[in-house]
Amino acid sequence: MRVLMLSKACIVGIYQRKLEEIAKQGVELLTLVPPSWRDERGETMLERAHTEGYRLEVLPIRFNGSYHLHHYSHLWEKMRKFRPHLVHIDEEPYNAATWQALYCARKLGVKSLFFTWQNIARRYPFPFNVGERWVLNTTDAAIAGTEGAAQVWRAKGYRREIAVIPQFGTDPHDFTPSEQRPQRPFTVGFVGRLVEEKGVQVLLQALVHLRDRLRCTEWRLVIIGGGPLKNELQAQVERNQLQAHVDFAGQFPSVEMPAQYQAMDALVLPSLTRPNWKEQFGRALVEAMASGVPVIGSDSGAIPDVIGDAGLIVPEGNTRALAEALYRLMNDSGLYAQLWQAGRQRMLDHFTHEQVAAATVAFYRRIMG
Repeated sequence: MRVLMLSKACIVGIYQRKLEEIAKQGVELLTLVPPSWRDERGETMLERAHTEGYRLEVLPIRFNGSYHLHHYSHLWEKMRKFRPHLVHIDEEPYNAATWQALYCARKLGVKSLFFTWQNIARRYPFPFNVGERWVLNTTDAAIAGTEGAAQVWRAKGYRREIAVIPQFGTDPHDFTPSEQRPQRPFTVGFVGRLVEEKGVQVLLQALVHLRDRLRCTEWRLVIIGGGPLKNELQAQVERNQLQAHVDFAGQFPSVEMPAQYQAMDALVLPSLTRPNWKEQFGRALVEAMASGVPVIGSDSGAIPDVIGDAGLIVPEGNTRALAEALYRLMNDSGLYAQLWQAGRQRMLDHFTHEQVAAATVAFYRRIMG
């Protein structure tokens, strides 16, 4: 079976392990990616980290950074030459790139599916609403990253099969616990975009509460990521005199992230639900769990389903509850050991690249009959 996948997400090197696993299962896979992708954090360049057994090729991209308008040059020529049996469009149904790939798939007379994280039933203006409806009426199947996302498209009238499969897994050999927890200040980590809905400002305020209870305890916060809120967050740190405790570490290539998690004692994802967004998955949670790092998440969107009983959940926006959860982790060694072991096991049970690839290929075969 020949599968063509169009995916801007696969410029991230650690995500390419899924592609190798798909190819191992007898799929002739061609993955097309842009040379880079721009978002709030800046420009992420293509990383070639896992490229065995399949083809990873670059297409020029138009409107780089526009989730709705971006599309590709020479896509039709690539698809016509490869002649896939199935086109896997790793994009939402309201995006121009999805419309472009679906048009080419129909022109070739081959089957197609789209991928979605969208877990809010948003209504879009013309022409995006028309394009979305065309995709829902035309594709042969869909993959949703969470059950919440699948429910959105069922409510919008999608009647073909939807499989619930995370977009990517995590490599348990790359992301692994430290053999021994080193002596250091208790290190809290945040990994993600520095935007209002990710809730870093909530985490900083929780640390103000925590500081008042930890006068004799050494601790620090490492913020990994970039985005438009950085200056405002730095000002918040200064207002609250947290400079000695908080490090804005910037961004790292994906292949360097395992070492960053091993330098943490807890990871916090304090996401905030907004009218147009709620947490769709929270990949940093799974990577931290794989690394033996206990996790704390808010109850926004998919976070409770990702963490399960392998971490602590706090009400979103509740700074005192978050401070209390961190205090418990710092002072209860039994709870700490229980959570890092449960987190590692949960990742192994549900979120490896092999599991994600196997479920994806099984779905391909079901679509193809």
